[in-house]
Amino acid sequence: MATGGAEKKPAVALPPSNDINATWAFLESGIEVMMARLTEGMSYERYMQLYTAAYNYCISSGLGGTSGIAAGAHLVGGELYSRIAHYFQQHLRGTLEQLGSLTGEALLRHYAAEWERYTNGSNFVHRLLIYLNRHWVKHEREEGRTDVHTIYTLALIQWKRFVFQPLQIQRKLTQAVLEQIHIQRDGGVIQSSLLKTVLDSFVSLGIDDTDATRINLDVYRSEFQQAFLEATVEYYRTESTAFVAHNSVTDYMKKAETRLMEEEDRVELYLQPSTRRPLSEVCREQLVTSHAPMLWGQFKTLLENEMVGDLSRMYALLVQIPNGLDPLREQFEAHVKAEGLESVARAVEETPEQVDPARYIHALLRVYDHNMQTIEASFQSEAGMIAALDKACRVFMNQNQATGASASKSPELLAKYVDSLLKKSNKGAEETSLETALDQAMVVFKYIEDRDLFQKFYSKFLARRLVTFASASSDAEESMIAKLKEVCGFEYTSKLQRMFTEIGLCRELNERFREAEANRAEAGDIDFYALVLANGIWPLQAPNTDFSVPTELQGLYERFKEFYGAQHSRRVLTWLWHLSSNDVHTTVLTFEEIAAATRLETSTLKAALLPLVKSKVLHELDDSYSLNMDFKSKKVRVNLQIPVRAEQKAESTEVMKTVEEDRKMLLQATIVRIMKARKTLKHNLLLPEVITQVQSRFQPRVPDIKKAIDALIEREFLQRVEGEKDVKMNDLVAHHGLDHEAEQHHQHAGDRMHGQDRP
Repeated sequence: MATGGAEKKPAVALPPSNDINATWAFLESGIEVMMARLTEGMSYERYMQLYTAAYNYCISSGLGGTSGIAAGAHLVGGELYSRIAHYFQQHLRGTLEQLGSLTGEALLRHYAAEWERYTNGSNFVHRLLIYLNRHWVKHEREEGRTDVHTIYTLALIQWKRFVFQPLQIQRKLTQAVLEQIHIQRDGGVIQSSLLKTVLDSFVSLGIDDTDATRINLDVYRSEFQQAFLEATVEYYRTESTAFVAHNSVTDYMKKAETRLMEEEDRVELYLQPSTRRPLSEVCREQLVTSHAPMLWGQFKTLLENEMVGDLSRMYALLVQIPNGLDPLREQFEAHVKAEGLESVARAVEETPEQVDPARYIHALLRVYDHNMQTIEASFQSEAGMIAALDKACRVFMNQNQATGASASKSPELLAKYVDSLLKKSNKGAEETSLETALDQAMVVFKYIEDRDLFQKFYSKFLARRLVTFASASSDAEESMIAKLKEVCGFEYTSKLQRMFTEIGLCRELNERFREAEANRAEAGDIDFYALVLANGIWPLQAPNTDFSVPTELQGLYERFKEFYGAQHSRRVLTWLWHLSSNDVHTTVLTFEEIAAATRLETSTLKAALLPLVKSKVLHELDDSYSLNMDFKSKKVRVNLQIPVRAEQKAESTEVMKTVEEDRKMLLQATIVRIMKARKTLKHNLLLPEVITQVQSRFQPRVPDIKKAIDALIEREFLQRVEGEKDVKMNDLVAHHGLDHEAEQHHQHAGDRMHGQDRP
């Protein structure tokens, strides 16, 4: 302002510094320009004359006319301060007369214009009298005069007293603002900047007597925010009730979503940031909470019809209210469970007696993948929804139409599925797709409850792949073991890794044997390869029948035993001929001749011949077999190592028996380990601790744990506290004299639970 383009005028004489009347008359003319005609501008010279006149007065002596700050500058200024306050008062009386008869938008326009003119002018006056602010005002406030303020703050106080408060007696400003907001909510066009100016004045008038620089929202809250929130509640209560009566739930969700976004925008346009939270709360209460049951009731329909957009919108609304998602999670869990059971039923309906592992696992994965995509697309991967999916998967992946009441079926089918992936016969799988398939298998594995059963079956299938050289890829085998290790830990996969490692050691052993054979004169041209496997690691058992080594192999067989014995004198080789393989060329023999040559029992020999019959290589008539001269195959070599269903069933039964025994031992070992650490523990506290420690392997039943406790008491590993009769409430004490035996028991159970009985 002081550098404005006003025409330069001759210098004006300054008033006497100790004459308040002359000084005020000189200052008032300039202040009037600042307050009423600011757009006219003021020259720099004129501004400095006014500033100097005010400065001279403030440093003059009020008693003897002596100049100088030290002589009493702090005593001069009160009269000037009073003149300024009176000027503001008179100026604002005229302003109130202009505004008093106005209402609505007209009131807001004139109020905003006068407010901006007044605050701009008073800001210039504040700087003009800066010396008064720095000395006299500061001194008075330090002396406890809370009614004395800097000039700009004084101007605001006067506005509040002589303009704002009279208008607000009838809440005229508040009502006018609310009317404009109502118009905007109804779709009308308003001037948002006008509302911002008016509401910002409410904030400016919240003056803190102790610190004028601090933002105080008391006036804004009491004069506007409370009424605004009440009006908002009434508006949306009325609108939402009317809307749902004549529109669909999906349309209502779109309406509510739009309204919530509009209110967010309203805060940005002209409300205070502090209004955001209470405004959001009342809007959510009226638009979401009040109609939440209606939304919950529609969720199942949206889910079944895969209405991704509407599901996403429903989630976005309900996530904003307390417990809004709980009913959705419950319904989602039930939906996934039902979908999973139905998917399995469809997969096994054609062959209920013999479930195809691939179809079964794919049926499980389809449900998981489909619903996980829904969670990602519609529920923003919300943890509660994922937990609901997990709970549902744990149910239908362990108990369904394919499993019946059997706890072993899902682990067995999963192990068979992985076995089919890792076999050479899986020619269609490239390395990347195989890795993806293994990752998907691990998805199912994470939901399997009886992981010890899976480990038993998996170790048997792994052993079979390795000893028959049917593994498709060493990298894939190691990758699968690594995945299992990541989920279940080192102990779970230690024997699997040992099995895989031993195959590599066998290669080195056979290389050395070939080198030794190359130097022998009697070495033949038979392609011989022996796998020497530790019987404490591999889930392999020697047959109960005798076997006569073919004459052609006898010499080679004896030389290998001699070669191996020379390197490992204390080891005994047990030959598992039933796991051996060789190429069969067409030769005609009778059943009796085969039996005599092999010395196999009749039942064993028939079981061996059955794959030949199944593959139509042989014809079976009563007890005689004849070669099928019309046999044809697209393959040059035909694999006859086909497991018979009866053998598979027997194998499953054998695995279950082994697992049950292993579980008993693991429970006993776990109890001993806990009691050794605790010494004394109540029965009802021991049970949950045992469950916690073994549930990563399988889900133990309480009766089984009690049997394990009784067995340990009988064997004197534990003893009951004397004087107690009730078993459920009795304390159990570890018997210290049996610590060593308990530790051996624990180690033995731990070994057995990894898939191989010790010899």
